[in-house]
Amino acid sequence: MPIEEGIVYKSTGSWYVVKTASNRFIECKIKGKLRIEGIKSTNPVAAGDKVIIETSLSDQTGVITNIVDRKNYIVRKSINLSKQSQILAANIDQALLMATLVLPETSTEFVDRFLAMAEAYNIPAIILLNKCDLYTQEFSELLNFWKEIYNTTNYKLLEISVGSGIQMEAVKNLLIDKVTLIAGNSGVGKSSLIKKLSPESQIRIGEISQYHHSGKHTTTFAEMYELPFGGAIIDTPGIKGFGLYDTAKTEIYHFFPEIFKVAEKCQFHNCLHINEPKCAVIEAVEKQTIHWSRYKSYLSILEDSKSKYR
Repeated sequence: MPIEEGIVYKSTGSWYVVKTASNRFIECKIKGKLRIEGIKSTNPVAAGDKVIIETSLSDQTGVITNIVDRKNYIVRKSINLSKQSQILAANIDQALLMATLVLPETSTEFVDRFLAMAEAYNIPAIILLNKCDLYTQEFSELLNFWKEIYNTTNYKLLEISVGSGIQMEAVKNLLIDKVTLIAGNSGVGKSSLIKKLSPESQIRIGEISQYHHSGKHTTTFAEMYELPFGGAIIDTPGIKGFGLYDTAKTEIYHFFPEIFKVAEKCQFHNCLHINEPKCAVIEAVEKQTIHWSRYKSYLSILEDSKSKYR
């Protein structure tokens, strides 16, 4: 059987769409019990993975025999097995979070949870604030609130409108020649953005998936789309599972850069920044050098019993 290297564009849990170096899209299965050492995952292969495949000349299918070492990866808790993780995507250059102030309103806590997750995997994150053409005067205060939070914490916040085409060139410039993970709650315009940026790629991937009828249960798996101007987007459904996975309580503050920077001045090295004496973080919140909204999100993650932090 011919051996080729390729990149995983889509996973359905049983079949994987792989684009080979010869620009062919091939549906593959995994050989045996392929697992990555050190990662307890329900899915060993994810979108963005570089893989070695053996292809069949008879029916244009293949078998994934090995995974090339990853630059990075990002995981969430498995929705089926709480003690295991699910690898969402691999080999990511940056992450985009799409949010909206209206129809629907995205909470800043949701944004902060995503940003903390990106920090945990050392992936640069950018916030796209969509539907800016709908922001009337009544939303100016809320918009300024968001700018106050994220501009002062050095996260890029870009106001866009996919429907009206506002700042689309700026979005393209962010994506050129990069592999970008994109996420967002239902209704924020994520799918519309992907369709606008990569219409041809969507059609090609869809056709491949239909061939084996393997696209019926794809809602919990990521999917990669090529961008005609260079680069790729990895779409990540199942947004509810985002957050920090298998993280010690004493490490959570590491993923809030402004809190981490101040925390070295705390009296106790294991300070959780809740009510400890001479806590530099609490003092910074009181002095408004750390935004209270970000601190509130930190406390929420810390107290999240569902995350089962050790």
